[in-house]
Amino acid sequence: MAYVDHTFSIGDDEPAGTPIDGRSPVKEIALAAACLGLGSVSMVAGLVMMYHRVGGDKAHGIAFMVLGGLVFMPGIYQSRTAYYAYKGYKGVSFTSNLAAA
Repeated sequence: MAYVDHTFSIGDDEPAGTPIDGRSPVKEIALAAACLGLGSVSMVAGLVMMYHRVGGDKAHGIAFMVLGGLVFMPGIYQSRTAYYAYKGYKGVSFTSNLAAA
């Protein structure tokens, strides 16, 4: 019989998408979506700046790419965690997201 890893399987132990303190984590999800969108736009703008020399030289494009990547990484991580919590994956809940102040 083949080994099956159930780490990311949907479990019946806890309800899907348990909210923080009985409220919906709207601010946390909005922050994650904003980071994801801003990072994506910054990386695309960096590519355009690098190859078409718009808005500066190649160094400005590389800087935008790096900064966009630094903003994109936490955005994609938090968005993925929120999606897994919404879908009810085992071991993931809305409380595992970082709290937005």
